[in-house]
Amino acid sequence: MPTQPLRVLFCIGINQNFFDLPTDGLTISDVWQAFVSMMDQLKALPGITFIGDIDDDSHLVGPSDGWPWTCYILADADSQETAKNACNLFRTTPVGGGEVKLWRFAKVEARIGRALTVRDDVDLPD
Repeated sequence: MPTQPLRVLFCIGINQNFFDLPTDGLTISDVWQAFVSMMDQLKALPGITFIGDIDDDSHLVGPSDGWPWTCYILADADSQETAKNACNLFRTTPVGGGEVKLWRFAKVEARIGRALTVRDDVDLPD
């Protein structure tokens, strides 16, 4: 029996450091470029199937450190390790040409479950 993929909702919050730009030689454009790079890397990760994303920056103004998040990425992952590797992109994706990484401007939390389907052990009435 094949293993079903894990459904992962990556919840992303933009923090105050982003709103304080420009600083330290970095601009909002540098962060956007890094964010696009991170998303491209996430979509290319082996074991990730990108489903979609939502950006709620029209209805959420300012930093978000919890729900409601600024944006979301929905994907299927073949394992928790793969979901962890996706989260790690925030630690490793550079912003600008220096040593600053994306996690300085955004945080991510992954919610892992399964696709919403009736489980095999549930009998539905006729």
